[in-house]
Amino acid sequence: MLIDLILLASGLALLTGGAEFLVRGAISLANRLGMPPLVIGLTVVGFGTSMPELLVSLQAALNGSPAIAVGNVVGSNIANILLIVGLSAMISPIAARIPNLGRDLAMMLAASAVMLALGFAGIVNFWAGILMVAALAGYLGWVTYTDRNRADIADGEVTLRLSGWKEALFIVGGLAGLFIGADLLVTAATSIARIFGISEAVIGLTVVAVGTSLPELATSVVAAFRRQAEMALGNVVGSNIFNILGILGITAIIVPVPVAPAMARFDIPVMAAISLAFAALVVLTGRTGRIAGGTMLVAYAGYVTWLF
Repeated sequence: MLIDLILLASGLALLTGGAEFLVRGAISLANRLGMPPLVIGLTVVGFGTSMPELLVSLQAALNGSPAIAVGNVVGSNIANILLIVGLSAMISPIAARIPNLGRDLAMMLAASAVMLALGFAGIVNFWAGILMVAALAGYLGWVTYTDRNRADIADGEVTLRLSGWKEALFIVGGLAGLFIGADLLVTAATSIARIFGISEAVIGLTVVAVGTSLPELATSVVAAFRRQAEMALGNVVGSNIFNILGILGITAIIVPVPVAPAMARFDIPVMAAISLAFAALVVLTGRTGRIAGGTMLVAYAGYVTWLF
């Protein structure tokens, strides 16, 4: 048991550090190749920060633990809204001042509807994965086109430049940390679930989901303390879209992923309902205040308590 906990903590640390290294190295390489800042932000940064979820879901599916793979995606989306936005709003109220946020919220709701349909179908197969990844590519192309004239995209993070050897070290080291961390996390989480008699679905929805969302959580909390809490909205909406269409889509292309009936009946509808309520809150009020943030945190605590 102690060994499993050490492996779990090590896996989380490697995933978090690996994602940070990979994103920094990839941004530097993209700048070296002359990629536009917007494209870097949407693809390199967005996909890089989702690599922990991708590798954990893929590793779980290949290991014969599809409940962890699907639970990781669904649980991450729930935690992104209730935990990350809730905590950020408690630190600093969030104003919805992100250009084209309505467009991105609509895409998040569409992705949630896709997840609902896949839950009723009971499996995410190869062709579903192809369609999901194609939809994500189309969305990214649409965003690139509509946001191409935005002047606020290029920030210090996107203009990062490293020397050649550091760039290679960051990319290779980051990928190695992600692969090893994903393997350790899935192995340890599965073992702990069996020891305590907890279902793999619950482990995926909670421990694994929160663990792979740590980069987004850290980024959002730091932004909130700097009075830039609206960054949490962009991080969460983009991450939720990537998780369903990208993470689950790519995983399904490599290996079909069955969806547990219990998750299709409860957890996926909960995720969709939370996404809809969150979008309505942002659109109708234009902000997420401390009362809303506190309500989100209480709701997340209640959801986790219900699972266990």
